[in-house]
Amino acid sequence: MKYYIIAGEASGDLHGSNLMKAIYKEDTTATIRFWGGDLMQKVGGTLVKHYRDLAFMGFLEVVLNLKTILNNIKICKADIENFSPDVIVFIDYPGFNMRIATWAKERNIPTHYYISPQIWAWKENRIKAIKRDVDFMYVILPFEKDFYEKKHQFPVEFVGHPLIDAIHNRKGVDKEAFKTEHKLSDQPIIALLPGSRKQEIIKMLSGMLSIVKDFPDYQFVIAGAPSQDFSFYAPFLKRKNVHFISNKTYDLLSVSHAALVTSGTATLETALFKVPEVVCYKGSWVSYQIAKRIITLKYISLVNLIMDKEVVTELIQDEFNSKNLKIELNKIIVGQERGKMIENYTILEEKLGGVGASEKTAQLIVSSIRK
Repeated sequence: MKYYIIAGEASGDLHGSNLMKAIYKEDTTATIRFWGGDLMQKVGGTLVKHYRDLAFMGFLEVVLNLKTILNNIKICKADIENFSPDVIVFIDYPGFNMRIATWAKERNIPTHYYISPQIWAWKENRIKAIKRDVDFMYVILPFEKDFYEKKHQFPVEFVGHPLIDAIHNRKGVDKEAFKTEHKLSDQPIIALLPGSRKQEIIKMLSGMLSIVKDFPDYQFVIAGAPSQDFSFYAPFLKRKNVHFISNKTYDLLSVSHAALVTSGTATLETALFKVPEVVCYKGSWVSYQIAKRIITLKYISLVNLIMDKEVVTELIQDEFNSKNLKIELNKIIVGQERGKMIENYTILEEKLGGVGASEKTAQLIVSSIRK
């Protein structure tokens, strides 16, 4: 059978790659075309477009790149028509994917959505389009099932969180060998996870690196995104005791003492590695002003949202400054705050369920086609 998968970001590439592995196990004759990244490409199938050409962050940025986005939608529709898949699988990335879902539904192509759009955070009116255009929805956060089924009477499957799979399936890292390979010292590591898009990396790294001089007994290591070249990061590596490691975020987290993390999936990944963190976010002024008027959530990090309390400190917009970063990082390096945060991480993992999200989702997708 023929599967068309659309993932538009780095996290979607990770989860898409694991889903593809599971689909190939369930359906040995599967043919897959996809929009994604390097991880999905390593699994097999045919890459149509890389997510580095798709990801635009914030309201203003989307407007400025609208022509490119609309052209990508046109390319995607034409490619789907030529491929004639048995099913389309959407992975998050709702601004793009919901447009394709509407178009696909009109052509009677089965639509499956893996990793729900975060309509519980904003644009809740998207539920109308989801009910109309999505045949099957697979959610990965425990509170999403109640949100869809109790509040909106739309049946969904809670499959567990795919990050549990991704972390569980990885090979362990020898800490000393890792440090030797990347020319790191014996000082404790503070990981810096500034995101994957150029505009957010520039904003976040400038702030994160402003406190390096205040922590001379630690080494700071920037987690480079696979979608960006080393030359892009080079200007940030001129400070003493700042290092760079590309495309090995999980290995880095597994040997880190603490982390400064840009809001997004990385906040949850950091928690699952039991690394105390400070969550950071700073967008363009226009995008932030719009966002704070339409997003009514108490928290921006997945850790706090899932736990429904403040487990990790969130420094947002003007609060993301050197003074606050220094204070909050000091709290989680040693002492009670650090221990309490790690305890909460264990509870968080229990809430997310066990391993097997990718396999469960693949089984549901394949069985739906075979009926």
